[in-house]
Parts: sequence; structure tokens; C-alpha cells
Amino acid sequence: MLSDLVSIPEFAKAYPNLASPKFGTKVLDTSDDFFGAKERMLSDKPPVFIPDKYDDHGKWMDGWESRRRRDGGHDWSIIELGVAGYIHGAEIDTAHFTGNYPPGAMIEARISEDDPWTVILPKVDLSGDKKHFFPINVTGPWRQLRFNIYPDGGIARLKIYGVVAPINDIEPNGRVIELSALKNGGRILEYNDAHYGDIWALLSEGRGVTMGDGWETRRRREPGNDWMIIALGKPGIVERIEIDTAHFKGNFPESARVDAGFCESGSVDLKAQSADWGALLPRTKLSADHIHIFEKADIKLDKPVTHVKLNIFPDGGVSRFRVFGRGV
Repeated sequence: MLSDLVSIPEFAKAYPNLASPKFGTKVLDTSDDFFGAKERMLSDKPPVFIPDKYDDHGKWMDGWESRRRRDGGHDWSIIELGVAGYIHGAEIDTAHFTGNYPPGAMIEARISEDDPWTVILPKVDLSGDKKHFFPINVTGPWRQLRFNIYPDGGIARLKIYGVVAPINDIEPNGRVIELSALKNGGRILEYNDAHYGDIWALLSEGRGVTMGDGWETRRRREPGNDWMIIALGKPGIVERIEIDTAHFKGNFPESARVDAGFCESGSVDLKAQSADWGALLPRTKLSADHIHIFEKADIKLDKPVTHVKLNIFPDGGVSRFRVFGRGV
């Protein structure tokens, strides 16, 4: 597939996909989705092609596909992000669309339906069966998008990479919230390995639906342990931690430890700094396919922190990781 040859830009590695259903993102409206349901383009699963699959409208395609336009104009879909965010880039994937992809696309955005649309990605050229990456540098935050295709055709996936708008101004301090949640601005910054699964699922809502819906490392053949550093959505005093090993039965970590520290905005080399962080949760044994809950009595730091480091020993898979606390 041509898309396999495309290099992935830094924004697609550093930021979560705000258009993922994991955030609660949904398609509100579309001009036409006769051949392919509009919701398909937001799927987190890689697009597939099934040669002999047809439905009442024709060839089934894994993505949003409109009918052939005969009256001028162009097609569009309005998408509401699950959370307001600052957008750094877009990925438009035409995988498996070869003779039916749109040759052009454009993205507009607004914070609410009472606001005018602002072009955040001017009209760009597309080609068939390919991942296209485009940086976006227009000031936000944004909550709704209008994804325009010219004039018609099919899009396998649309991904919008960015940062959740800070919750400091909308979430009062003092109330216990999930500080690590993607929807609250939690963000994965560094990790030593993520061979399997989806790292961003680790901070998403609900329980994992399969073993692929979480963070899993390769089998470690050398000394040491695997780890991940997470920036909390806002500074807070931690009161509860949850480590869920849902679906990980023969490959869950033997144990885990959570370290934490307070880092100023713009801090660099967090891996080196984390060596001096205190143990928020001492090393604790884990079990298979289980939600491990650690309450206030288990938490060993009683001061504000901005970052946490999840250490797993020696390797394995974790479906969900949640840090709850009071914002400060």
C-alpha cells in the first residue's frame, strides 16, 4: 500500500488524535454518505478492504464515501470533537480509495455553532490510497470542524492531532478529578517501548475492549524495566490511582511503581529528571485482567505534582491507567 511509504511527522507522534471516538468525538452532519457511513472515517482501527463485500448501495468501503456529484458544489461533514483542543496537524487517509478518492480537501473550525468558521487547513491536493499529513498552525482552541472534500468521493480515515485545551479555567480547584485523563488534558510524553497496542488508549475512558486496546511492550530480554511518563492535565495532589490489566492474562506486568514530580512548564529531559522524583505508589504486585485500585492510604506523596511515571516490571501490558486528585 502506498501509505506505508509515507514518513510520519513529529506532530502525529507527539499528540493524541482528538478526532478519536475515545474522546467522544462524533460526526454531527454531512452533505452525503450514500456509499460509506460518515462515522467510519473516525474509527481507530486501520482501514480494511474486503473484495467481495457489497451492501444495498454498492461496494462496501471502510470510510466516508459520498455519491458522484452531478449538480456542482462539494461534499462536507461537520465533526464535533469530544473536547476543545489546540490542533497541530491533520492526517487524511485515502487507503483503498483508488478511483473514487477526492482530489482535494479543506478543513474549517470553530469553537461553537454560534461562531463563524475559520479555515485552519487551506485547500490541499490528495491522491489515492495514501496517508496525507498536514501541519496546522492556526490559533485555537477549536471544538467543531467542517471537513470539506472536492468535489466528492471517499476518505478512509481523518485524524486530528493536538492538545486538549487546559482545564484550569473551566475546572475549579479542590474537587477530585481524573488528572491523567485525555479528556482533561493528560498527555503521554515519553516511553521506552510501545511495540503493541495503542498508547493513547491507556488514558482513555472505559475498560479496554481487547488486548490491543492498551499499552503493551515487547518481551524484555535485558535487565531493567519498561516505563512511561505522563503530563497531568493540571497540577494536583493525588488521592487515588487505578491500574487496569483488562484482557492481559499471560502478559500482564509482575508489578508496577508510580513516581511523580513537579516540573515547571517547558522542562526538558524528563527522563533524567524522573530519577529524582518521589515514589507516589511503591512497587506493588499486579494480577491478570483486573482493576487495581489504590486509595489515599496507599499514596505516599502529599504534595502537588505535574507529571507521573508509570514503571512496569519487567514488561507487559496495561489497559488503562488513571490518576485522580485535587487540582491546585
